[in-house]
Amino acid sequence: MTTQVSPRPAASPHPGASPLAARFVARLAALPRTLVRGRADSARWERPALLGLLLATAVLYVWDLGASGWANSFYSAAAQAGSVDWTAFFYGSSDAANAITVDKPPASLWLMALSVRLFGLSSWSILVPEALMGVASVGVLFATVRRRFSAGTALLAGAVLAVTPVAALMFRFNNPDALLVLLLSLATYFTLRGIETGKLTWVLWAGAMVGLGFLTKQLQAFLILPPLAGVYLYAAPHRFLTRLWHSFAALGAVIVSAGWWVAVVELVPTSWRPYIGGSQTNSFLELTFGYNGFGRLTGSETGSVTGGAVGVGGAGAAATGGMWGETGVFRLFLGEFGGQITWLLPAALLLLVAALVVLRRAPRISLRRATLLLFAGYLILTALAFSFMAGIFHAYYTVALAPALAGTFAIGASLVWMKRTALWARITAAVAMLATSAWAWVLLDRAVDWLPWLKFVVAALGLIAAALLMVSPRAAWLRRLPGQWWRRATVAIALTGALVAPVAYTLDTVSTAHTGSIVTAGPAVSGGMGGMGGGGMPGGRAGFPGGAPGGFAGGGTPPAGRTGGNGTLPNGTLPNGTLPNGTVPNGALPNGATGTLPTGGRPGGAGGFMGSASVSASLAALLSVDSGSYTWIAAAVGSDTAAGYQLATQLPVMAIGGFNGSDPAPTLAEFQADVAAGKIHYFIGGRTGQANGGSSASSEIAAWVAESFTAQTVDSVTLYDLSAGATASAAS
Repeated sequence: MTTQVSPRPAASPHPGASPLAARFVARLAALPRTLVRGRADSARWERPALLGLLLATAVLYVWDLGASGWANSFYSAAAQAGSVDWTAFFYGSSDAANAITVDKPPASLWLMALSVRLFGLSSWSILVPEALMGVASVGVLFATVRRRFSAGTALLAGAVLAVTPVAALMFRFNNPDALLVLLLSLATYFTLRGIETGKLTWVLWAGAMVGLGFLTKQLQAFLILPPLAGVYLYAAPHRFLTRLWHSFAALGAVIVSAGWWVAVVELVPTSWRPYIGGSQTNSFLELTFGYNGFGRLTGSETGSVTGGAVGVGGAGAAATGGMWGETGVFRLFLGEFGGQITWLLPAALLLLVAALVVLRRAPRISLRRATLLLFAGYLILTALAFSFMAGIFHAYYTVALAPALAGTFAIGASLVWMKRTALWARITAAVAMLATSAWAWVLLDRAVDWLPWLKFVVAALGLIAAALLMVSPRAAWLRRLPGQWWRRATVAIALTGALVAPVAYTLDTVSTAHTGSIVTAGPAVSGGMGGMGGGGMPGGRAGFPGGAPGGFAGGGTPPAGRTGGNGTLPNGTLPNGTLPNGTVPNGALPNGATGTLPTGGRPGGAGGFMGSASVSASLAALLSVDSGSYTWIAAAVGSDTAAGYQLATQLPVMAIGGFNGSDPAPTLAEFQADVAAGKIHYFIGGRTGQANGGSSASSEIAAWVAESFTAQTVDSVTLYDLSAGATASAAS
């Protein structure tokens, strides 16, 4: 009788360890090889190529990152506040004394505030998290495409995302958009894994990412829900009722991951928390569905910077997006919008149609088609929303399209290339190449004086690439050429021709400082912002608003090419003939400065509307004296003005009226009570709020202070010492 001995299981690396722990340790031990080689079926070059792409992206996004200073000081000040006070951290307050929040949920601020808490307050500690989120987004896009396509296709998708001009801008800037892009990219990846495995867990993770996206930028995150749900309902490997149940479960994950914070804010008594900035009733729900919600679509945004849904040419013109540009299906191709994102959009749409033809016989559960549909649905629905929204719309919003556009383009190009033996595929590829070159010519031609030779290079490369793409791979003479020389040359020339222009735009973007609340990628162009130029609001790159003094990117008159190539604004006016509310703003120079505006524009460095104040060391020292005796060392109308003083002193400054100075926070009576209680030391004069249907409380406060206290001028800034008591005339 033979005794059979069962083989002993492999020894655990740690005696007594559980199987789960053993697997974890084994995976940890294999991590170095995984990082270098990747999957078992990967080519030896794949993982080094991915690591090279991620490293190059990191260098691109981090290089000279501190040049932009505080970037958007509105969010930088909130990050500073959250780094020193946990209540301000939780709510996203503008100041550490919790007078008012920013006009967005706080998720993006949490990351910046934690970085500041760990590394101290600096431009780098605020902006590095954004750059790292950009690198992570490129990695997530690679992983998503690589699930069912070649490594070359995934690398192309990641590279296109990395060099998209608006992506390079926003991953080096501290607006919420960087985190939103990463979260929506993760939602796409998790949905694809759910379709691939049929497991509910992945779908729940996708819902959680969208919910966190809501806590980053509210309803904009929900634009991705229809394509995610639609593709899952169509392609998941389950019966329809199971797919439906999974979709509702994912919706529940969205509600839970977003709703917990909303519930806290709405249930906590208003006296226990800061005022909700951007709302007129101290309600986050009003902010969600009004100013940051349906108001963005209709243009009816109470208390906004300016009204939307008005004619670009004046009150009698057809309803459009007002100073935010004309609405319509071609909006994203106009003015400065085009150069942000649309370089490959015509080709991507053409290749999308061809790719769907290639996959037309694929089964319902085809993961290749599901991946393409996820990206295409995300791209088209978001682009349509941006094209027709009549409210506030900034060019940098288009960064939300970048992962979807990159994925659609790379997958479409890959599928058409695989079918190049067919004449129709070669014609499609050649037409896509010519369309890309022609559109790049148009976009480059808008930047009149910037690299005028580049469009000729793009045109030549496009023609050569189109000719090469038309050559049949079955041609007899090709077989006599050594190796893969012809194929590699074709791919290299086509990709160079397609990407050289956006890469140049991106390099210009990362080599330029960007400050203020409205920024754009690339050089100045004609026809931007309804005629305001490629820098968004004039000087958005480094002058008005918020950059170096001098208005239009440093001073003087607008440069040629900024607004039509002749050095002047169209017809000598801004949109609708005036600055917002007809003034700069409301007739006042920023921060109490005296004199007149310099020729060509408002000083960007002095702060005020959409630009933080430039605070001298002596003024910051004065404001900081005896700071421990006050809740707020100063108060100023508008978060943009208050932010500069707060960042200069790292002490709480009350932002009266929130971002636009149009919120009823505080009211005149509340402000008077704070002054009487000795909570506020100084009032910084020179600006009143922009009501636009919102509250006029900030104007009432400014008027009361001017009447009741004696003004003093320090470094060209008007100050009122609120601790000195009212003047005799006001008291009487």
